[in-house]
Amino acid sequence: MDDEAAIEAAHARISPVPREARPFQGQRAGIVTRLVAATLDGLVIGAVLLCGYLGLVGLIFLLNPRSFTWPELGVVFSLAAAFAVAFVYFTVFWTLSGRTYGYLVMGLRVLGIGGRRLRLIGAALRAAFVVIVPIGIVWIPFSRNNKSLQDLVLGTRVVYDWEPRPVRPKPFEAVTEDDAEAS
Repeated sequence: MDDEAAIEAAHARISPVPREARPFQGQRAGIVTRLVAATLDGLVIGAVLLCGYLGLVGLIFLLNPRSFTWPELGVVFSLAAAFAVAFVYFTVFWTLSGRTYGYLVMGLRVLGIGGRRLRLIGAALRAAFVVIVPIGIVWIPFSRNNKSLQDLVLGTRVVYDWEPRPVRPKPFEAVTEDDAEAS
């Protein structure tokens, strides 16, 4: 029995999943966790937009410093830029790892049908849906499975997942004598 306890203790030290969070690993995330993650993602998107604006200001200043004035971007342009940045941000990160910065901090991951990682088209559809209908997250408390409107329509789910996903190495290809002679 002492050996089993020692093995369990060693496993507990090695596991990236916090001890308190282990019962929730793989469970669907609730509205509070997802709202906190969405807030963090909103801050990231806002920081990217601010950096873009300051870059534009710097470029305008460098091109014509004597008659420099702060550019006044219209509401339509600002909203279009915000939607574009959010769409690209969500699509890229959901495709690559299934998590944005907010999801990483909160220990969440977006999964597609069958529990697989989202592919580019699925991530882009979900990103477009989230950007166009952000209020869809409000459906979570009314759903038995903690699904947002986006999850219901696209068949995705957001789960608690603290496990890092290792990169799969490419399969080893044996070099034959014919290949060696050709090179």
